[in-house]
Amino acid sequence: MTLSRFAFPTTIHFGPGARGLLAEHLAAHGVRRPLIVTDRGIAPLPMLQSVVAGLSGFDVAVYSEIWGNPVKSQVENGVTTFKAHGADSIVGLGGGAALDVAKAIALMATHPGDVLEYAWDHPQVRTIERELPHWVALPTTAGTGSEVGRSSVISEDRTHIKKIIFSPHLLARAVFADPELTLDLPPGITAATGMDALTHNVESYLSPAYHPLCDGIALEGARIAARSLRKAVREPHNLQARSDMLMSSMMGAIAFQKDLGAVHSCAHALSTVADLHHGLANGIMIDHVMRFNLPSATDKMAELAHVVGAAVPGALPEASAEAFIDWLSQLKADLSIPSTLAAYQAKRRVTPADIPALVDVAINDSCHQTNPRKCTREDFERIFAAAM
Repeated sequence: MTLSRFAFPTTIHFGPGARGLLAEHLAAHGVRRPLIVTDRGIAPLPMLQSVVAGLSGFDVAVYSEIWGNPVKSQVENGVTTFKAHGADSIVGLGGGAALDVAKAIALMATHPGDVLEYAWDHPQVRTIERELPHWVALPTTAGTGSEVGRSSVISEDRTHIKKIIFSPHLLARAVFADPELTLDLPPGITAATGMDALTHNVESYLSPAYHPLCDGIALEGARIAARSLRKAVREPHNLQARSDMLMSSMMGAIAFQKDLGAVHSCAHALSTVADLHHGLANGIMIDHVMRFNLPSATDKMAELAHVVGAAVPGALPEASAEAFIDWLSQLKADLSIPSTLAAYQAKRRVTPADIPALVDVAINDSCHQTNPRKCTREDFERIFAAAM
């Protein structure tokens, strides 16, 4: 057996009212001029006003020019704002996009070059050599788990191809995971981000990489999502359900340091080619990819069936693995997640004519390298065709 290295260092303040600890934390670390990094959706809401009011003793600036799947120019504009304010710290407030941009701003506030030169697959990838500004995270969605993740996903402005910057240096110094910040999420966003959290747990567990700590976290994260995702969508002010989904989201992001799989390669392709919301893309594709994975992950999928309550008592693992896929399909229906790409109603429809472009992005995406079943270009063609 080869040597492995594991780390779970993030400090997490979890529970209703956790956001109230922010000012005390910043003061204890000697920072006075925080930049709040958030998105256009949150900017006009009382949520932002409340966070700013809680920092009354600080000189606060806000950068809120983030929308959609984050791109390099949003990072660059954020760095300009950081330096113009003379900021000494960053407070990331939002979902995955805002938190990923917050990490990238923290990186580029103290490092030279182009932010995408720090992506792991850049041919002359730059190393992170300097200390980043003190940065903390307040998640407002339960999906990406970016608040506890060690990666930032930033796209090129022109091509929208996603690039991943991956380093423990990007980890937040502290997380204030307050489920009250998620109570007013609309059902559609709750469903899509919840499917993202579930997908992270499922794919990290199925990854063949060796990391038993992550396997245990992923299984429990899937169990928690299975019991609470429907309830969070149907009863948006159910604080226990919201707490569960926030925890499942963080567990999925912690677990996927073990890596992900082909669902994410498909989702990244759909975001790049058709600008689909990442969580929604995962939700549409997950059962289609699981059917492809079935021959290579039967036992693990049977275990997933057990934790989500879909196992077939006394049957062979194959039956429970099939039942897990059926459970995913029914969950999608219950959450109004489209069963296929054709069922997705949007201005930019995904059609069979898009398959070549989708396959081009998916095959070059790194996530499928840890899929339990190896994927060829022809495999992706078949997966996307089946999902149409």
